[in-house]
Amino acid sequence: WDSFNGRIAAKESVDIRPRVGGYIDSVSFSEGQAVRKGQVLFTIDARPYKATLASAQAQLQRAKAAQALARTQDRRARDLLADRAISAEEADNRAGTLAQTSAEVMAAEAAMAAAQLDLGFTEVRSPISGVAGRAVLTAGNLAQANQSVLSTVVSQNPVYVYFDADEQSLLRSRQQKATNGSGGAGAAQVRIGLANEDGFPHTGQVGFTDNRLDPQTGTLTVRATLTNDQGLFTPGMFARVQMQGRSDFQAVLIDDKAVLTDQDRKYAYVVGEGGRAERRELKLGRMFEGRRIVES
Repeated sequence: WDSFNGRIAAKESVDIRPRVGGYIDSVSFSEGQAVRKGQVLFTIDARPYKATLASAQAQLQRAKAAQALARTQDRRARDLLADRAISAEEADNRAGTLAQTSAEVMAAEAAMAAAQLDLGFTEVRSPISGVAGRAVLTAGNLAQANQSVLSTVVSQNPVYVYFDADEQSLLRSRQQKATNGSGGAGAAQVRIGLANEDGFPHTGQVGFTDNRLDPQTGTLTVRATLTNDQGLFTPGMFARVQMQGRSDFQAVLIDDKAVLTDQDRKYAYVVGEGGRAERRELKLGRMFEGRRIVES
């Protein structure tokens, strides 16, 4: 297993911002507690938006009345034109008036729909289920539309673990999956331990790898998903991550302090026949549980 350092991250994280501006009337949630999708978190003073909606409704009624009158006059004009009791120009004018009033009705309906949306937006709701943060703005404060951050909501189950895997570890993991016939990167298993835990008691699955290797660091961002049924993981926590690099194999391991360097060559002294020290050239591998793997 290859070891990495990672961070717990929420699968979904949202900054709660109002879609309309106004003074906050009330805060309707407990800070730091779970909220559900669609739950009202903040209420903005709705009186200006109710007045705007009433005005839009009145404009719609006025436009419909004008349309009804124009329709009657147009129908009468067509009858008179058939009897040649009215000029064609006058009939065309009345037809144009009907088309204009019909367009005004459509505009008034759109204005009323927008006013209804704005009125609904005075109730700021959570777009996801999760845990709410603190209320940045409380009752009496002015919230600016699409700008002010009122609070944050982060999902809790499942959670992500992000870590940066080096190129060699990534290649070993892919070689292992190819040998086992387990498919692409999404099939890799990881083991996870928190800062206060011994070993790696939690397991997850790699579900995402970045689409390019960072040439400056030689690493690739990897994301694993794990369940959080017991609420142990909080976004932002440090996590120790292990990813399987290859299947079990036999290897010789020695204390890394016994390895010596002669320019670009690694060697160690081995007690041979007669109790004599013999120099052995080494090809070294990775560290494993405090010891160095000797490949040859």
